[in-house]
Amino acid sequence: MAEIHYPVCTVENAAHPTRSKQPGRYEHHGTISQTLPSPGPKQIQSLSTENVCKSPMRLAEGLILPNGTPVDTSSLASSSSLLNRLQLDDDLDGETRDLFVTVEDPKKHVSTMETYITYRVCTKTTRTEFDLPEYSVRRRYQDFDWLRNKLEESQPTHLIPPLPEKFVMKGVVDRFSEEFVETRRKALDKFLKRVADHPVLSFNEHFNAFLSAKDLNKRQGLALLTKMGESVKYVTGGYKLRARPAEFAAMGDYLDLFTQKMGTIDRIAQRIIKEQSEFLMELREYGPVYSSWSSFEEDLHDPLEGVSGCMSNCSSALEELTEDMSEDFLPVLREYVLYIESMKNVLKKRDQVQAEYETKLEAVVFREDKKPPVPSDVEKCQDRVECFNADLKADWDRWENNKRQDFRQLLTGMADKNIQHYEKCLAAWESLVPLLQDKQEAEGETS
Repeated sequence: MAEIHYPVCTVENAAHPTRSKQPGRYEHHGTISQTLPSPGPKQIQSLSTENVCKSPMRLAEGLILPNGTPVDTSSLASSSSLLNRLQLDDDLDGETRDLFVTVEDPKKHVSTMETYITYRVCTKTTRTEFDLPEYSVRRRYQDFDWLRNKLEESQPTHLIPPLPEKFVMKGVVDRFSEEFVETRRKALDKFLKRVADHPVLSFNEHFNAFLSAKDLNKRQGLALLTKMGESVKYVTGGYKLRARPAEFAAMGDYLDLFTQKMGTIDRIAQRIIKEQSEFLMELREYGPVYSSWSSFEEDLHDPLEGVSGCMSNCSSALEELTEDMSEDFLPVLREYVLYIESMKNVLKKRDQVQAEYETKLEAVVFREDKKPPVPSDVEKCQDRVECFNADLKADWDRWENNKRQDFRQLLTGMADKNIQHYEKCLAAWESLVPLLQDKQEAEGETS
């Protein structure tokens, strides 16, 4: 995974955290000079009309999802070994991490007022911001939602990972079923891991409280009282952007295209799952018919029982394939659909800040004075634009890296599961051949 360099951004009167003298710490001041961590050699220049990407097509090439190296799927072992190797390569980054978070052990709570699920959030860290090296707290979905809202308020220039959708259609999905709870647990776990891996979001004070506070409800109330008025509202009204810079226009175009592709794949995948589920029900009824038939066919008893067993094995293999597609494939697609919405929201905020800056700068230029002084609010607005550009470009690179890794693992896993499915079906049908051959040989000898 390519490393991402976050440049120095200076934002006046913004509710952004800044590093203290101790590594990894942030402080809040009226005027902030924010120095973001620089783990890698990749440089990101401040965006201006001179250094905007000269060729949008060149940028678009880097945004296209690569096909990757050819995968040898001639055998189950080759696919499985590749999947294991990919997971091993991804785990190598863990050697440099200092914050590990997991979501586990969902529990159902029933009270007179409501029924809800809580999850245990376990944290291991060596950071000095935490008083203890390990924490274990229980959180419910609304706590995760509170955290994401706080991250969005306090870090408006950054892309906040999405949460799984809160509401489900009643009567269609049982939100207390084991399958639904496990799918949501995986999504919440991925959300926290993405925040923990982010070089800026992981140091947010709200994230610290979420991981360590025993009574988060009390902390939420205090935060609401103390932070009123401190958040900088980047969403402005009355300003219209003339033209989005080429680089960010290419991002917007790619997101629109990516949304269409994800939506199409999701709809088709759901239809496939529905058809597979219907076929599975028929297949389960199909096998017992042969078994019932064999009870009064003495000469065909063994072959018919063999067909019945073959159908049973094939139905079990299809059930596993359908479950894997529902529990592993679809959630990734839906996560990235939500990710796209988050990215579009950040782009809109960036556009609004730039529009505000252009409007204020134009007002200064058209003054009657020949050399009008640049007001401080215009300079602050310019700083906000530059900070937005730098943070958004860095988070875009990080999102692209995560996307390549996620879809590489997703498609490799899908190939692996399909190979397993067809190998099981092949083995089931091949086991039937000797029974038919033995029957033919026996008939030949008697004749």
